[in-house]
Amino acid sequence: MNAISKISGSDRYARCIQTSKRVRWDIDADVIRGRRFDIAHKFLPDGLSLADAFTTLSTDEKRFVSQIQGRTYANVFGLVERFINAKVLELSHDHWFGDQVALEALVRFSDEELKHQALFRRIDAMVGDVLPDGYRFDIDPNGVARAVLGKSTWAVLGLTLDIELFTQLHYRQSIDPDAELSELFKDVFLYHWKEESQHAILDELEWVRHDAGLTAEERDRAVDEFIELVAAVDGILQVQAKADAGYFAATCGRVVGEAEARAIEAAFLNAYRWQYIHSGAQHPHFGKVLSGLITENQGQRIQAALATLR
Repeated sequence: MNAISKISGSDRYARCIQTSKRVRWDIDADVIRGRRFDIAHKFLPDGLSLADAFTTLSTDEKRFVSQIQGRTYANVFGLVERFINAKVLELSHDHWFGDQVALEALVRFSDEELKHQALFRRIDAMVGDVLPDGYRFDIDPNGVARAVLGKSTWAVLGLTLDIELFTQLHYRQSIDPDAELSELFKDVFLYHWKEESQHAILDELEWVRHDAGLTAEERDRAVDEFIELVAAVDGILQVQAKADAGYFAATCGRVVGEAEARAIEAAFLNAYRWQYIHSGAQHPHFGKVLSGLITENQGQRIQAALATLR
């Protein structure tokens, strides 16, 4: 039995509302607090940036890589939270004339996602103030959202739960005692985590609720669409890894040869695949929820697809 079924759905929604009220935070008063980013510090911990994989770089250059990845982190989350919020608002329709507790929980979810988008826009601008000119993130969040929302709700909720669960891992890694890690970026992880923890619960509730109304054939098609969404995410990561590697080479202050440039791009891509795909797909709770909804054959199809992203 899925653990979520041991407590009534309405009680779980109510608990999310209570926690949302308790942990609610403000971008300026709680997160930024008048601070600026300092390029003497890393923005992402080594466990996320996979700094050790950038074998040709100096310590200072690896720090710069973490700062580039930190800016991309802000942009990627601004992007994914665009489609997550749209899907949450769509799902809220199912509760308009039903469970008003569930409706309130989803409305709060949406409000918090809008705030998170605003936070990450601020972080992108603040990082841009301290890093060299030339950084690019040319992926259109609205275009991505339209493409994602063209897939089945089951597939979108699966991807969303994957994303919201890996934020939990990212927070745990950000609080690792590392004197070189930016305190401001640690707080970004902390406050994002405080609300994303509730979002992951709501994702699961809605995914299980939606799944209960599907036929076996509909679910099987949805599994294929989930695989397609993961592949689409990987396509975005490939584009940004290339852009970020080029930005590093252009602004690091030395000549980067062709072979080293390829290795740096590959290291960026591996880091991004870990951050935005594998850290969620390997999360034990994601595996538990997913396996409770699909057949063994469907699970093998998903695992085979993930194995190609190495």
